[in-house]
Amino acid sequence: MQTPQRPSQKGFRTPRSDNDQQRLKERAIIRARGLETTTAAPLKPPPINPHKSIGGDDISAKPIVPQKKTHTSEKTALQYSIGDGSIGSVYRGHFDNGKILTVKKHYSSELRNPEDFIKMVPDISRLDHPNVTELVGYCSEDGQHLLVYEFHKNGSLYDFLHRMDEDSTRLTWDSRLKIALGTARALEYLHEVCSPSLVHKNIKSENILFDADLNPHLSDSGLANLMADIDQGLNHNTESGYGAPEAAVSGKCTTKSDAYSFGVVMLELFSGRKPFNSSRPRSEQSLVRWATPRLHDIDALEKMVDPTLNGFYSVNSLSQCADPEPEFRPPMSEVVQALVRLVQRANRS
Repeated sequence: MQTPQRPSQKGFRTPRSDNDQQRLKERAIIRARGLETTTAAPLKPPPINPHKSIGGDDISAKPIVPQKKTHTSEKTALQYSIGDGSIGSVYRGHFDNGKILTVKKHYSSELRNPEDFIKMVPDISRLDHPNVTELVGYCSEDGQHLLVYEFHKNGSLYDFLHRMDEDSTRLTWDSRLKIALGTARALEYLHEVCSPSLVHKNIKSENILFDADLNPHLSDSGLANLMADIDQGLNHNTESGYGAPEAAVSGKCTTKSDAYSFGVVMLELFSGRKPFNSSRPRSEQSLVRWATPRLHDIDALEKMVDPTLNGFYSVNSLSQCADPEPEFRPPMSEVVQALVRLVQRANRS
């Protein structure tokens, strides 16, 4: 893939589809806490890849005329805060045309170089996969660095596994397989289809978001490179239970470390346990260390399955993704094939 020309900070480009163009013609009211001014900064659609077409028709750039700026208050901003991520705050943004989108406001202190943000936008905008969250706009003005994504109202995998009360609907085994397969396909796309290969570096259940049909969408693809202290981010991921052991030692993430993090998510899906839980006995705090010796013991395997599944599951082998040795972790294309077989088997039963 060729990198599209970098757009002017004050200019606008058409988005990748007519729907995107229509919704981004209107100015956004960004409910963002801690902005340096009370005026919402103008959003820009991501740059167009001039070599990419939709429906066989080439897309040409057309100017988008911004509307009058809209003011927002601190009180309103706090109302729409979703949470804090590893490199910034996340908000629900309400647009004048009725659209609701996710707005990620990046900490300026975490940016190695503000120019890196602008350079990164074309790369993220080229990501095109049904299981990767789509970038629909961005802003980099007045010291603000915002990325705007499609909004997924059903929350994250972490919410479904660890934040639901006893009366909430639980994920069935078939649903968990569907989630695992969709996430694996997203990683296969990043690792084996994108050129150059893209390492995600932050695979965790909180970054797997659900649409209305519980289809998984992997968020934060390509954002880890913005962190000023990548070692700090790696340490945080390791302490949370998702980080590969070799990444904590070398300070480098690879497709193999992504595979390890995905393996942890698989164990999380299967067991219903958090990757690391300090409230459990010391021998059970790390999900990987607790689960690994039980994976090949039928009796022990039954005891580690999420009790909300009520015995409805079928596992041949969870996968070698969370193996402590990187060379034994399979590429994501092999993981996808294995999960497809599991889904087919589940559909026949």
